Amino acid sequence: MKTMTIRGVPAELAAALESEKRRRGTSLNRTVLELIREALGLSDAGVRSNGLRQLSGSWSEDQYQEFKRATANFNRIDEELWR
Repeated sequence: MKTMTIRGVPAELAAALESEKRRRGTSLNRTVLELIREALGLSDAGVRSNGLRQLSGSWSEDQYQEFKRATANFNRIDEELWR
C-alpha cells in the first residue's frame, strides 16, 4: 500500500473531517479513505452510512418489547383534540 501525505488542509475541512470521523466512529485515516472511495465511486456499499449501523441489533428482546409498550400510544388518536 502506498503512503501519502496531504498538505495545506484548510481548518474548516479539518474540522469537518474530525466531525465525520466521530460520526462514523472510525479513525481519521479510515474516514478519509472511505470518503475518497465514495467520492470516486469505488465504495463497495455505494450507500453513505448514517451512523446507525453500530446500533443495529443492540437491543435485547425485553428492551424491544418495552420500547413497543412505551410508544404504543403514539398511534392513538385523541378524539377530544379533533373536536
